[in-house]
Amino acid sequence: MFNNIIYFIVVLLIFNINYPGDTPANSLPLTLIMLFLSWLVFAGYCRWGFGSLQKRFYNGITDDGGVTGQYQRLNVRLSVLAIFLFALTIYLLNLKYWLRLIPGFERFSVLQGILALSLFIFYLGTIWYFAYPAYKALFGTGITRESFVRSNIKFNLPILFPWIVLSLVYDLIALSPWAGPGGFLNTAGGQIIFFAIFLTILMIFLPGLIHYFWGCTPLKASEKGRELEVFLREKGFKYRHLLNWPIFEGKMMTAGIMGIVSRYRYILVTDSLLEVLSLEELKAVLAHEMGHAKYRHLYFYILFFVGFMVISFGLSDVFLYLIYAHPLFIDMISDTDPKTISLFYLILSVPMLLTLLIYFRYIMGFFMRNFERQADLYSAVTMGTPMPAISALERIALFSGKIRDLPSWHHFSIKERVDTLWRSIKDPGLIKRHNRFVAVSFLVYLICVGVLGYSLNFGPIKRNLNYSFLEKTLKQEILKKPGDVALYRALAMIYHQQEKYENAIETYGKIISLDPDQPESLNNLAWLLVTATDQEFRDKERSLILAKKAVLLERSSVFLDTLAEAYYVNGFIPEAIKTIEEAISIAKENRGYYEKQLKKFSVGFTPPSQNK
Repeated sequence: MFNNIIYFIVVLLIFNINYPGDTPANSLPLTLIMLFLSWLVFAGYCRWGFGSLQKRFYNGITDDGGVTGQYQRLNVRLSVLAIFLFALTIYLLNLKYWLRLIPGFERFSVLQGILALSLFIFYLGTIWYFAYPAYKALFGTGITRESFVRSNIKFNLPILFPWIVLSLVYDLIALSPWAGPGGFLNTAGGQIIFFAIFLTILMIFLPGLIHYFWGCTPLKASEKGRELEVFLREKGFKYRHLLNWPIFEGKMMTAGIMGIVSRYRYILVTDSLLEVLSLEELKAVLAHEMGHAKYRHLYFYILFFVGFMVISFGLSDVFLYLIYAHPLFIDMISDTDPKTISLFYLILSVPMLLTLLIYFRYIMGFFMRNFERQADLYSAVTMGTPMPAISALERIALFSGKIRDLPSWHHFSIKERVDTLWRSIKDPGLIKRHNRFVAVSFLVYLICVGVLGYSLNFGPIKRNLNYSFLEKTLKQEILKKPGDVALYRALAMIYHQQEKYENAIETYGKIISLDPDQPESLNNLAWLLVTATDQEFRDKERSLILAKKAVLLERSSVFLDTLAEAYYVNGFIPEAIKTIEEAISIAKENRGYYEKQLKKFSVGFTPPSQNK
């Protein structure tokens, strides 16, 4: 399931950054034929892959769980291939274009996304369909192929519930009066805050929907069930229900916990786990799940997703600017051909996909593995000994296809987990050290994400990247339109804001040479020449000349303020005061600033009438 979380995020990213254009590359019948043929090749490869694996199993290569590991790796490899096939469907077959033609779909991105994801789930279903014989041979379960495929789909669909609800809310907001370019949700900060609040609310109430979707029911009346409920009560653990988890017809040996608040918290246990494990081992498993709640691991997962959003927002701009800096990509983005634009965004998606993989696979995976270890050690403390947990893990490894030595990116191997529990007997301080290690690691994570997120989204890095991006764009446009004064003015303002004074003065000079009667450029250059932080670029005499000409062309409060400042630095105090008073009299905004200017000019100045 954890692998599929990443798969679905990747697929959604690929779908959302696609630019479908106004015309399709192929007709609808040709598109459907190509779609079917590509699936046929994929299905053939899945059948061959799992068939070869099944032969290895029947040849007796099972002594070390090697075939089980190969089975899981083949699933991963085929899932990645399914993502690649999905990307081809989106970018080469222009699936998004055809989805938008469905009545009502153009205005609701969530409907387009659901249908697109249905195609990807169909590819995954193909994998599961052909994986069934190998799965049955390896794990010896009596589950039918139909139930195996259906259970995989039901097991993974809840991954999409948060996205579906969130996308629907965004679509409704986009249709509401609150939508607009200046709206709160169109800012990076607004989207991050909204996502964090919404995800938290969703995680509170979503477990109730998920357990209903999975068909979970209260444990049947049995001695084990009653003893487990007594155990939870004795430990003071608060939860809503202890449920039977019928996923894969209960044949999968697993347990889980859902819910960040006790009122909507559910503990799930499969039938096979109840049958294979003893009562003490089951208590150790429940204590492990209690550990996840005790250490607030589900809250951390919310923070991890928000952290990824914070970083990805900023990095998307960074990657855009870096790619855009190359002349080849500048030509691509300025091209009006939908294929070229889609190719550009596909190239842009590559660093974003790598970021996603690194973040979830290595950063979040690091914490997930250590959270599991933390829960294992909590189980040992709760039970008074790690022996029940060790025994439970060994049984699960034995009855799940000899997976004892098989690690994953989100779990240590069972061997590593058991070894740690054994060490906790000889080294009682291990538990405190591990808890401290997790806490310090998370503090480092928070600091890094906070600093990086602020720098990329709100700090000088973001601002400088924006300026660099705009500067390069404007220069490219100026090459095409060398006489466009508006382009030069925009470029000069960027130089000015970046305090590239030499470039700004040169560009303002170019504007004035093209059009001597540009009041805004005259005013801006005059302001730069009297306020530049680098004294080398100040020229008070020229500033006064330019400011006077700007005011002659347009007598605005802004231009009068610049002229007043030029008078002041040149020593003409009465003229400065008179000019700023005129600015105040006609100002419709920023009156407070102009009044401060008047106070500055008036300090130490006595009107001539009072000298008599």
